Amino acid sequence: MLESLFRPKAVAVIGASSKELSIGNRVIRNLIDFGFRGSIYPINPSADEIRGIKAYKSILDCPDDVDVVHMVIPAKFVPQAVEDCGKKGVKHIIINSGGFGETGAEGAAIEKDFLERARRYGIRILGPNCQGVINTDAEIRAYCNFTFTKPDPGFISIVALSGGVAEVIHQAFAQMGVGTRIYASNGNAVDVTIPDIMNYLGEDEGTRVIVTYVEGLRDPANFMKTATAVAARKPILAMKAGRTKEGAKAAASHTGGLAKEDIATDLIFKKAGVLSFRDEGHLIQAAAAFATQPIPQGNRIGIITNTGGPAVIATDVLVAAGCTLPPLSEPTRALLRGKLYPEASIGNPVDVLATGTAQHYRACMDAMMADDSFDCVFVNFVTPFFVDNESIAREIVAVSQQRRKPLVCNLMTDKQQWSEVVRILREGGVPCYPLPGEAARAMAALVHYHFIRRRETAAARTFADVQPDKARKIMAKARAAGRTQLAAAEVYGILDAYKIPAAKWRLAAGPAEAAEAAAKIGFPVVVKADAESVLHKSDMGAVAVNLGSASAVKRAAAQMQKALTAPDLRFLVQKYLPGGLEIIMGAKAEEGLGHAVVFGLGGIHVEVLKDVVFNLTPVSAPEAREMLGAVKSAPLLSGVRGQAGVNREKLAEILQRLSQLLTDHPDIQEMDLNPIMAFADKAFVVDARISIKEPA
Repeated sequence: MLESLFRPKAVAVIGASSKELSIGNRVIRNLIDFGFRGSIYPINPSADEIRGIKAYKSILDCPDDVDVVHMVIPAKFVPQAVEDCGKKGVKHIIINSGGFGETGAEGAAIEKDFLERARRYGIRILGPNCQGVINTDAEIRAYCNFTFTKPDPGFISIVALSGGVAEVIHQAFAQMGVGTRIYASNGNAVDVTIPDIMNYLGEDEGTRVIVTYVEGLRDPANFMKTATAVAARKPILAMKAGRTKEGAKAAASHTGGLAKEDIATDLIFKKAGVLSFRDEGHLIQAAAAFATQPIPQGNRIGIITNTGGPAVIATDVLVAAGCTLPPLSEPTRALLRGKLYPEASIGNPVDVLATGTAQHYRACMDAMMADDSFDCVFVNFVTPFFVDNESIAREIVAVSQQRRKPLVCNLMTDKQQWSEVVRILREGGVPCYPLPGEAARAMAALVHYHFIRRRETAAARTFADVQPDKARKIMAKARAAGRTQLAAAEVYGILDAYKIPAAKWRLAAGPAEAAEAAAKIGFPVVVKADAESVLHKSDMGAVAVNLGSASAVKRAAAQMQKALTAPDLRFLVQKYLPGGLEIIMGAKAEEGLGHAVVFGLGGIHVEVLKDVVFNLTPVSAPEAREMLGAVKSAPLLSGVRGQAGVNREKLAEILQRLSQLLTDHPDIQEMDLNPIMAFADKAFVVDARISIKEPA
């Protein structure tokens, strides 16, 4: 549906101007200078021609059909101009002007007016308040944009709301000598959205990698659906801005406090298989590698160098990113001994020496491409004056263009003195970087995408033994009483409805009843104050552990009763379960997405270490297992230094049951299961909180 936007046969500019320093002039100039293959129609009621092209008083006067119309006119004139475009049969309008919904009520009314007219005629709107689009395809050469970067043809497509950031990224590719395919900046995005454009780019055969920049997602569910489908076919590299906003919203639960403000976007990228970047330079460098290189089959890197230090730097970066540097196979070592200088270092890295020739580089590259020990080849190439560097560059290009395995190059040179070397590598499509760390991070991104593509996927499990109605009634009763924070008995009732195991518990109204409850559960026990105002119990002296007698229970409950003045105070008595590993699980509602589920090391450690991972519901079995392995403390789950490991499958099952609970009950706002005591054979929730959303 966006085909004629990106591949127009005729473009008109309403608001075309003969003034050199105006957008209405610049768009015409860009179309001419870029070699647009179609017709150009300047629309200006008082000009005969603009930049040597016949001008027309109205879009209705254009002699042929028009696919795309630029509007560079004040907002108040846009609705009628859209009406005229509808009568002309125009398919797409790019509104460069501002002054619409972003300015207030008057602008919003104008926006509503032109949108209604556009929809009536089936016109798609890009913008308003946007730059436009570019397509470098030799058959199109459409520069429907007022920016200044004139890209070479390539395989990277860029889509972003922010024209400023999109142009920065675009210009960076141009400075690297890396071509681009399609560029789209859609500004206010009142009609054509990022997912719309992303879906088009996913089908575009000339696009190998998609780069996007977001500052927020208006329809996160639609973005995730589209990105998931597209990322399965080709890589999407994304950067999210706005990460430094002060703090998250105040939250009563540990989970709410741990979930930083932008967690939802991060989790969408993760769930959809989008590569996420925090630095625009890293994103740009990675995209350059994706544009020309195949996706690797693993993380094993072979390094070829003619100088030692940069190879060491690259090795550090690669290993830190999860890559490995396996040794050369014996046949490869034997082959290279016969082809390199005797003084060369034949290992991994292979050091061909500063005097290494094109033949030496080619022997190493061919050997590593053929050696099943390696998935990728990393080339460090310094350009000494005493070798034929152009020949080395040509051999690197020849091997890269075989596309057997990905190859990146750390080119350390004076670009002016060795301009021919730079030209050969650029035109040959070899991703080159001036610093070894940059090249290594680009290669690591290729490897990361490989693991995203091969990760295990499955539908979320549905447990047949749960009781959704029981949980629903509990929450409805609390809401009817005007409460959003559930009492302990209600929380444990909901956990029981979803067969999430909890330590044996009883509720008591006072100290004497607490002692009776403890006797029935069996000593030792834990006593906790239970009241709506008592949230973080440990901080308020509202927890007593390892109580071994009825008298100890009475004393602890009496002390809490004296210290806490809550009118709804009761006591939760639980079986004391020492010796387990403390785990946290929890959830936080994310508007339009379900819930963000957390897993990590629990108890007081979660506040200090914050070693947690998040995922969006629904959580499948593979995702649950991945979460268990993703925390830094994961080795503790398997046992270290003689300590027994915990039942990982039981924890994975609890995560999945929690996911089903949240999916069934979207009105849960936040919840904590902290801690869950995990043992070698079982796991039990020993403290839990649930808050529900206020009625709409």
